[in-house]
Amino acid sequence: MSATNRVLAGPSGDCCFTGFRHEGNPVGEKVSIADVPTYFAENSAKDIPEAERRILIFLADVYGPLSQNNMLLQDFLAQNGFTVLGIDYFMGDPVHSHNGEEGFDRAKWMEKSHKLAHELLPKWWEAVKGKYGHEAKYCVVGYCFGAQYTMELSDDNAIVAAALAHPAFLNEDHFRKIKKPLMLSCAETDHTFPLQSRRIAEDILVERKAQYFFQVFSGVEHGFASRSDPSSPDGRWGKEQSAHGIALWFHRFLDESARNGQFGGK
Repeated sequence: MSATNRVLAGPSGDCCFTGFRHEGNPVGEKVSIADVPTYFAENSAKDIPEAERRILIFLADVYGPLSQNNMLLQDFLAQNGFTVLGIDYFMGDPVHSHNGEEGFDRAKWMEKSHKLAHELLPKWWEAVKGKYGHEAKYCVVGYCFGAQYTMELSDDNAIVAAALAHPAFLNEDHFRKIKKPLMLSCAETDHTFPLQSRRIAEDILVERKAQYFFQVFSGVEHGFASRSDPSSPDGRWGKEQSAHGIALWFHRFLDESARNGQFGGK
């Protein structure tokens, strides 16, 4: 990698593999799209015209979309006006399935998981567009591991806006090439995406005249948006406000698309 394409959000570290389990009863369901397990959650309002359905692609951290916390998070986003689809690019092998496993090689698991994600996501995405329409409008959010795939998927014309929460695996070019509105939900303390990298990313976005929004939460660390300590006021508030902010960010640009007559081929 050249000096002009520095890593800004590094690979997953220890902070990516720790967190707290959140209590609740997920209400979505597990479905299969392109033979890939997928979490499906939708708004309880049943009278939304198909052409106006707002589809949110959820690209999970190393715990996968079928983990307790991520299912609850997807349910929350669904109840804020979206049909949420979370691809399980780990194919039933999230990192926590190896908890307590003697000799578990995290680096090999990560290498295998990236290979799977690169192979599965393109065909899954085409199947999603085949199901909901190539002319429909979509948004995409990526947490940690899912960040680089969010940036890559946002190149598709069907994507209206993108968001990241405590990202990993990003370099300068990801920010130079972004063409869609981008929100970043960040932790004050994040060894994967530290303050210096965050400021470089912002400088690039300013230079490129990109449409962007940063929210930075004090008192929290990497993983707060999906795995924060529910007994911590900072952690609980940060997680909730991150999810609210992401939903509002997407609605802003989906609303603009609707006003411009882009839904339903009008």
